[in-house]
Amino acid sequence: MGLETRERPKMSNLKLCPDCGSSDIVEDAHYSQEQLVCAECGFILSEGLLATTQAEEGFQQAVRFSHSTGETESMSRTKLRDLKRVRDLCKILGLPSGFEDTAVSYYEKTWQQSLYHSVTLQKKEVVVGCCVYITCRQHRWPLTMATICSLLYSKKEIFAGVYLDMVHVLKLDVPSLSLQDLVKVHCKSFKLFQDSPATIPEYAEDMDKVLERTLLIVELASETWLVTGRHPIPIVTAAAYLSWQSLRPSHRLSCTLSRFCKLSDTDLPPPAPKRLKELQDTLLKMATQLAWLKVLSLNKKNVVQHVDDILKHRAYLLRRALAATESVMSTAEPEAQPSTRQPSPITPFLPPCLANPKKRSRSKAFSPGRLDITGEEDISDSEIEQYLRTPVEMEEFQQAQSGIIKS
Repeated sequence: MGLETRERPKMSNLKLCPDCGSSDIVEDAHYSQEQLVCAECGFILSEGLLATTQAEEGFQQAVRFSHSTGETESMSRTKLRDLKRVRDLCKILGLPSGFEDTAVSYYEKTWQQSLYHSVTLQKKEVVVGCCVYITCRQHRWPLTMATICSLLYSKKEIFAGVYLDMVHVLKLDVPSLSLQDLVKVHCKSFKLFQDSPATIPEYAEDMDKVLERTLLIVELASETWLVTGRHPIPIVTAAAYLSWQSLRPSHRLSCTLSRFCKLSDTDLPPPAPKRLKELQDTLLKMATQLAWLKVLSLNKKNVVQHVDDILKHRAYLLRRALAATESVMSTAEPEAQPSTRQPSPITPFLPPCLANPKKRSRSKAFSPGRLDITGEEDISDSEIEQYLRTPVEMEEFQQAQSGIIKS
C-alpha cells in the first residue's frame, strides 16, 4: 500500500518483474539501503548491499560498526564492575544524585591514565573509593577517609597513597575538610551515641549533647596548640571520650578509652591515648584557676567531672593561666652570673614540638683519637690553597713554589 501512495523514481533501464512481468520497477530506500521493487506486486528484485563498490571505496573511509551505531568501544569487565561499584557506593552513603555523575567522571579520567593499568588489583579497587571521597570533599560533604576504608575493607595507608596520586595526576583542587565538620562525621560513627537495644543503658548517650561538648573540647585543644601538626582523628576520638564521660561521670569513669572504642565499634587510633593525656593535662591546668576547685584534690582522672565548669569559663581561664605565667616571669630572680644563662619559665600552653622536644644526639667534631692537636702538624699544599682568598696571596704562593723548585 505504501508503495502506491508516493511517486517513485523509475529505473532508466528496462527490467521486468519475474513474478508478474510488470516493467514498473522502482528504487526504494529501506533502512538506508537501496532496493529494486516492483510497483505492481511489491516483489523485491535486488536488496541493497552493505559493501560499497571499488570506485566508491576510493572516496570513503572505513567506519567501525561501534562508531556508526553510536555505541562506545567495548569495555573490560573490570571497568564495568568498578563503575557499578562507584554508583553503589554513592547510594550506600546516601549522596545526592549529582555526586554520582562526578565520581563516575573521575573514574573515567583515571581509567584513561596509563599509570592506572600498571598498579596492583588492590589499588585499582581503592580508586573507586577515592573517586567518591574526592567528590565529597569538593562538594563540602563531610566524609572521613576511615569511613570509605571500612566500606572497601582497605588499609588507610594504601588509600591515602592512591588518593594523593590521583589528585596529583588529575590535577584536582580538593579543599580541606573543616575540623567542625570532621567532628560531626566522626561522632556519628560511634554506636554509643545511637539508639541501639544492644547498648548498655548507663553508656548510651544523646548524639546532640556529645557533639556539642566535643566541639567545645576540640576548640579548646586548638586554642592550646594541641591540634598543631597533629592528625585530627585521634584528637576527636579523645575529645568524644571525655565528652561522653563528663555527661555521666559516676557511671563512666571506670570505662577506659579502649573499651569505649570497642563498645562504640570504632577503631582506636594509636596516638589517641597520648592525645587523651594531653587533653587531661590541659583541663587540669585550667581547673586549678577556678576558686571553688582549688580546695579539691584534682587529678587527670577526676578532672573530667568538672569539664562543664571549665568549658563555661574557658576564655577567662586561658587569660588567668597566661597572666599567672607572665607574673612568674616578671618576678623571676636575676641571673647570678652574666655568663650563666638560665632557662626561662615555661608557659602553660605550648606547641607539642616545644613542650616535649625530641632529644637529638650531637655529633662530635673530632674523633676521640684526634683530640691531641698541638698545632705543629704538617699541612699539605692542597690544604693551603683552600685558605688563600686574594689574588696577591695566590701570586705569592706561586712564587714561593717556583723558588722551592729552582733551589
